[in-house]
Amino acid sequence: MSRFGLILAVLLALSIPAFAQGEKNRGGEQRGGGQARPYIPKRGPAPVRNAPHAAPQAAPQAAPQQRRNFQDVPQHPNAPHVHTNGQWIGHDTGRGDQNYHMDHPWEHGRFTGGIGRSHVWRLGGGGRDRFSFNGFFFSVAPADYDYCNDWLWDQDEIVIYDDPDHIGWYLAYNVRLGTYVHVEFLGR
Repeated sequence: MSRFGLILAVLLALSIPAFAQGEKNRGGEQRGGGQARPYIPKRGPAPVRNAPHAAPQAAPQAAPQQRRNFQDVPQHPNAPHVHTNGQWIGHDTGRGDQNYHMDHPWEHGRFTGGIGRSHVWRLGGGGRDRFSFNGFFFSVAPADYDYCNDWLWDQDEIVIYDDPDHIGWYLAYNVRLGTYVHVEFLGR
């Protein structure tokens, strides 16, 4: 074998692990070393047909709502989350949920940056009241504040999905944690 052939063979052998790593953040694929990539849902939740946990209509001086338990399996988070079979745990209250009623949906326009698993965004700072990535600004729904206390607002990766039941809201899925919250687009 010629010297050139030997060098080419060595370079190819060294590049195989990098090639095997594949595209970034595809659900279910493996990273080098056998570590599973974080799961990213293929699509957002389906619209709710029957809403068993629909929030009651707002009443004057209503008692504060009790926080729901989303921990359906002992190792799962007690926050809205997505199973690897695509089931969105916690997205079951339907259109009548007053926690996600918006008087002026899309008041600041619609998010045009890219929706779904092929658009993974790195958070660029802020907090639950106002956060950003790539020049887009959002805020978390007040009803979901407790579900994003462990988000890293300057480094977590999120994916935005349409919310089929709550007009004007999007769902921000945290890739690191596997949890999601309702978010409102505030503009660019």
